[in-house]
Amino acid sequence: MHEMSIAMAVVGQVEEAARAGGAGAVSAVRLQVGELAGVVPDALAFCFELACAGTVLEGAALTTESVPARARCGTCTAEWPVGMPPELCCPGCGRATDVTLLSGRELQILSVRWEDGPAPAHPREPIPEEA
Repeated sequence: MHEMSIAMAVVGQVEEAARAGGAGAVSAVRLQVGELAGVVPDALAFCFELACAGTVLEGAALTTESVPARARCGTCTAEWPVGMPPELCCPGCGRATDVTLLSGRELQILSVRWEDGPAPAHPREPIPEEA
């Protein structure tokens, strides 16, 4: 499941920015996810929650905004929604040789909300040392 590697990358980038900004805790992260990015939003949300554990993002809400896939024909300049599975043949002239994907592959952090100050203590029991 590549959603876990995506979640870990997002958490790593947000955690780095939050620490550099003096944040004590991150409360929300908003992502833009293209229709063709190959990401399952529910799987990403599950993985995000796991990846946040023990970090300044623990308990942060994840919001994903879907970006529909659109394409343009270089021959007749028609634009259309690509959909899933992707339709990359121009509905205007029937050609598929000069098609440009305009949107739908996005995967980016749009915004992060955090609180300034020291990180809150996480009430976790320490792992006992082996004797």
